Amino acid sequence: DPLIRPEIEEIIYGNMRTEFEGIGCAVKIINGMPEHVHCLFLLNPLKSIAEVIKQIKGSTSHFINDKNLTKEKFIWQSGYAAYSVSESQLIKVYNYILNQKVHHSNKSYGDEYDAFLSLNGLEKN
Repeated sequence: DPLIRPEIEEIIYGNMRTEFEGIGCAVKIINGMPEHVHCLFLLNPLKSIAEVIKQIKGSTSHFINDKNLTKEKFIWQSGYAAYSVSESQLIKVYNYILNQKVHHSNKSYGDEYDAFLSLNGLEKN
């Protein structure tokens, strides 16, 4: 659902950045759309991606609800997608995340995700 309205997104992204950095994950960029967020960060080698995502989703949900940033109770979806990025593709991924709003004005997140799965021979869960 499109719950991350423009007037609260920077507040939410700032909280996410603080949480990532608090668990030793340096953040390159956080940006998104009203219904999803992309985060480019360096994974703390002492943490699993599952631990990090669980921490970030839990703490930001609590933050959003505690601050009453949305009209209804905020809960992240149950799943997530995580991809490793090679150093040679870092700038490309950074720019992709930076330009989310422009990018998604032409293609929905669902269409983009389906195309990504198809391109890489993956099945939708």
